[in-house]
Amino acid sequence: QVQLVESGGGLVQPGGSLKLSCAADLSISTIYTMGWFRQAPGKQRVMVATIAGDGRIIYADSMKGRCTISRDNVKNMVDLQIHSLKPEDTAVYYCNARHILTATLSWGQGTQVTVSS
Repeated sequence: QVQLVESGGGLVQPGGSLKLSCAADLSISTIYTMGWFRQAPGKQRVMVATIAGDGRIIYADSMKGRCTISRDNVKNMVDLQIHSLKPEDTAVYYCNARHILTATLSWGQGTQVTVSS
């Protein structure tokens, strides 16, 4: 399994921006689809964005136009930039890696994002 470590969370004012980063402990190359998910208090974990090894990207409808996911297969990192943050974006954000052949899932420990004035 891939070990994933997220960073970049914190307290942000509404309308602000944030960049979350996820570092993998081994090569993610093109065999892992990487993603960001989030879980708000009392709610299920949901997908925010995913990026395949070939660069194909899927965004949740609620995040389209407000976030950008990117990956660096040399540095083994995946970033998520979120703009125009809203209080409802408050959640723990998790990085995810899915092996394209075995479908094995790996999760990071999560990073808290709080949007509040």
